[in-house]
Amino acid sequence: MKVGRTVSAVAVLLATLGCAPPGPRLAGRDLEPLRHSVAVGPPVNATVSYLSNGPATGVRLIFVHGTPGSAEGWTDYLLEPPPGVEVVALDRPGFGHSGPEGALPSLAAQAAAVTALLPGEGRPAVLVGHSLGGPIAAWVAAQHPQRVRSLVLLAASLDPALEVIHPMQYVGRWWPVRGMLPRAIRNANEELMGLKPELQALQALLPRVVAPTLIVHGTADPLVPVANVPFMEAHLTGPRCRETRLLDGVNHFLPWNSEPVVREALQWALAPPC
Repeated sequence: MKVGRTVSAVAVLLATLGCAPPGPRLAGRDLEPLRHSVAVGPPVNATVSYLSNGPATGVRLIFVHGTPGSAEGWTDYLLEPPPGVEVVALDRPGFGHSGPEGALPSLAAQAAAVTALLPGEGRPAVLVGHSLGGPIAAWVAAQHPQRVRSLVLLAASLDPALEVIHPMQYVGRWWPVRGMLPRAIRNANEELMGLKPELQALQALLPRVVAPTLIVHGTADPLVPVANVPFMEAHLTGPRCRETRLLDGVNHFLPWNSEPVVREALQWALAPPC
């Protein structure tokens, strides 16, 4: 009974820390015809599942979810994409329909999965990262500056100094508890516990980001503090233009509670002012 209560407490805590979304507005029952997959080699070495909608001829808009999460969290944007834009949302490695079974906490590995979805033939890409998806999108933009037209960071966690491990997260690693947790929660815990050194590695890459960048953050975000914003402004010095939009009194779940603002951000990214 005590173990059961511990498992429940850890699951609730990690779901909260891991930014579990409240859910999209639209029903996702029509998503399966949009599902595809791609085999990604080292350092991923797994099949990555993704959802795609819209014409595969112009801009490709790629959504990167947080932790835990899945491509289905972007249902509203997949089923109602911007006109003439191909919208892609992946299940990040370790989540949803993507392999591997275990966690892949390396930002470089996660970025490799996103890179596999960048369009070829000179087509531009717009990257949108929410929460932990933000540093992953930033990593891709830093490593492939010529292939990323613009970058949108929604409630993104980039400041390594703000990463703190809750004591209950260590309980989540204890094998009797770990074995009883859902895969998404187990893998989210591993990602979060290893995030600080990963963000430290990303910090050195941020000056390489040159794509126009829009930072959107709620001032009442209890999961990824708005204090991340000054860090991003201080280290994202390479973009030709960069804007910050602070949403007063808004929490972490911007893709679902601030959809009109997010859609405005997408329009900014599709036709950046610079």
